[in-house]
Amino acid sequence: MAQTSINIRMDAELKRQFEEFCADVGMSMTTAFTVFAKKTVRENKIPFPLDRDIPNEETRQAIDNVRKGIGLSREFHSVKELMENLNADD
Repeated sequence: MAQTSINIRMDAELKRQFEEFCADVGMSMTTAFTVFAKKTVRENKIPFPLDRDIPNEETRQAIDNVRKGIGLSREFHSVKELMENLNADD
């Protein structure tokens, strides 16, 4: 099979960390990229989730508020009690 070369641009620190990881698991960066390419072609998809599960600032603030008990309603023990509270004139 004929070989070809590719060039990949990435942050220098990311490259250093990736080279270190590859060395730790006993492979070169070339081998790691080849494994990725083969798995991608075989599965016809990126072989790992690409979810962005990092919450934005508004969500982080809401999570922090809940953890601190800020902005929460009081506890209700029945639907009737909840409805009475909702319908009450404040």
